[in-house]
Amino acid sequence: MKSAWCLLLLALILPVAAFANSSTDFSNSGGTLSGSSAGLTLTGSTLIAVNDFGTMGLVTGDNMGGVYFKTGKLISGSLQTGGTFAAGGSFQIQANGTEGVPAAMIYNGTFSGPMTWTMVTLANGTHNYTLSGMLTGMWYTGVKVDGATVQLSINTGRGYFNGTTTISSGDTNIATSAVPEPGSLALLGTGLVGLAGVLRRRIKA
Repeated sequence: MKSAWCLLLLALILPVAAFANSSTDFSNSGGTLSGSSAGLTLTGSTLIAVNDFGTMGLVTGDNMGGVYFKTGKLISGSLQTGGTFAAGGSFQIQANGTEGVPAAMIYNGTFSGPMTWTMVTLANGTHNYTLSGMLTGMWYTGVKVDGATVQLSINTGRGYFNGTTTISSGDTNIATSAVPEPGSLALLGTGLVGLAGVLRRRIKA
């Protein structure tokens, strides 16, 4: 139990530490990730937490808005076993005005580099998929900012990604006055994968 809480805490802390200076962290849950070799699209994912937005600390809610994106096309590998999607596409964070976060398009950007689509086979033969990459775009104030995102799918069982899956959790960190440090995505991914393992074991217990 103690180790589970440690991993959970680590998953929450790492995204905040991924950038050298001021940044805002967004967590999303659920939604449908669908697509083909032409690209992946996330719809219906709910914004459930915002940390360090302006002078605000951590605020959470059942539905604070949504996170939406579309990647570029698959340029290497495969949908089933992992690969890389091209830069471009779109990435948006929309807040609905609850919990003190203004009703606005908080972030509107694109993928600034290739997106990594990773398949991990667990010890029991089931599969997890993670989509991660770097972002560039406009903050709601009109300032150009960069960021990083990691989106973790629900375990697909012993089958492979067949064109649609559900997102279990996602984390996006926007550097409002900093440049992402090297290794940001590795840290974000480690945190989310650890969290997913903890939740999965607790659900099966």
